[in-house]
Amino acid sequence: MIRERNVYKDELPVKVLVAEMESYPFHFHEDLEILYVLEGKVELRCGAYTYHLRASDAFIINSNELHYLKADSKNNMLMILHISSSYFNEYYKDLKGSFFMMDPEKDLPKEVDIAKRLIGKIMLEIIQKGYGYEEKVIETTHNLISVLLSDFRYEIIGDGKLLGVSSKSDRILAARLCKIMSLMCERYNSKLTLNSIAEAENLSIYYLSHVIKDAAGLSFQELLNYIRVEESKALLQNTDRKISVVAAETGFSAVRYYIKHFEDRYGVTPAEYRKKYGEAGKPDVQEARYVKSDSDDIEEALKKQHIELYREYLNIRKLLPVIVEVDLSKEFSPEGKPYFAGRLMDRGDVTRPLARPYKLLKSLREHVRERGVNFIVTADTETGECEKCMSVLVYNLNDTMCSDFLAAQSKEKMLERIDTYNEGAEFLIRITELHGNFRISRYKLSQENIRCAYEEAINQSSKNISTGKRQAIVSNWSTLPDTRFDNVTTMGNLSLRSTLKGVSGELILIDRVE
Repeated sequence: MIRERNVYKDELPVKVLVAEMESYPFHFHEDLEILYVLEGKVELRCGAYTYHLRASDAFIINSNELHYLKADSKNNMLMILHISSSYFNEYYKDLKGSFFMMDPEKDLPKEVDIAKRLIGKIMLEIIQKGYGYEEKVIETTHNLISVLLSDFRYEIIGDGKLLGVSSKSDRILAARLCKIMSLMCERYNSKLTLNSIAEAENLSIYYLSHVIKDAAGLSFQELLNYIRVEESKALLQNTDRKISVVAAETGFSAVRYYIKHFEDRYGVTPAEYRKKYGEAGKPDVQEARYVKSDSDDIEEALKKQHIELYREYLNIRKLLPVIVEVDLSKEFSPEGKPYFAGRLMDRGDVTRPLARPYKLLKSLREHVRERGVNFIVTADTETGECEKCMSVLVYNLNDTMCSDFLAAQSKEKMLERIDTYNEGAEFLIRITELHGNFRISRYKLSQENIRCAYEEAINQSSKNISTGKRQAIVSNWSTLPDTRFDNVTTMGNLSLRSTLKGVSGELILIDRVE
């Protein structure tokens, strides 16, 4: 049995593992865990009960709930989602101490499907790793937690039962053990007895000892000593405190008891452990055995489970990489270069909402240094390094879209066509022979900004529609672009990345800072 402490990377309070599971030894942890079987079958031992999970099954492992996993079929694929309690407890006062479960006897299929859809969305967002994906993952996890609290949370009442649950005695027992385990993990270093917990939980000593023994396979005292030994490792590795002090601080009444239980667990004394493993040490304990799944296999499995979610993901993921090379040491030669979609942008009222970034660039009257159908790079000099400023304009457009928009003879037709394009595009602008300190200002017009601008223009031209003050404010907000500012220092090479979704554009201004 292992007390696991999850490590979260990339500043994400969420961790996902998708793998073909062979075995995962008995362990528990403070964080909430959700299992989602994508393919095959896995066996889950949770407390004293065993479950056989099949493809599309989801199961919630609660804080400090003992569990064990092993393969129940070949070629299984299991998604394990960990959600950081320390992070999300700050946002939800009901999260700590809650017990969650998915009960097929009670839960509506729609509720379960929404939860599984959110779990799959988190996985796809992590695979995609697009610009700002961390914020998307955290936001989706907030939505998942809200669903869990609303539809899958149960209250543990005094007699050890779950309020609102008449069956599922296995989960009732698990709920009680989770509460007891949490209490033991919080108070392990104090004088904790079976009788004191029984009184606190309003349970009989017999019932309490039965719950612990059946679920954990250990007596109360054995489980408590195990937790104390686990907690002592950090003090051995990260401090130089005497063994007697470590024993006292972790709740052992005598050093000899501490040494005995530690040696039973790790096969070495606390002093030998400290000497052998040091600060970065890791004890030789049973490890999980699995093979990580690659992203293509995960995508295919999620496609089978949630085809609509997968289609949404494809629309986001289907980025058309456009690499723009701008060498300031070379003179720009327009020969063979396609023209930017200026003819589309200069059509007047019909394309005015779409052309806002283009009009701003045009007003600067700079020299073209590179161009394509959907991008244009300008500078304040015709040749050589820019003196004070450069500009980059990118649009998620192609020849087909330009032709389609040119054929639209009204704002209403433009709006219809804009709604039909949802694919994404990625631009990587690499500028060479650029030196110095620069201020980068970004002006991004999203598809929603453009849509709202067209709707506002159409409404204003209609005599039958009157707009109230509040609606006018909201309409104005919805047309405002996203702006961002950064400072960079370049020693000759500057790379700028822009990701666009649907019919959208971004103007990037590069200004020298003296």
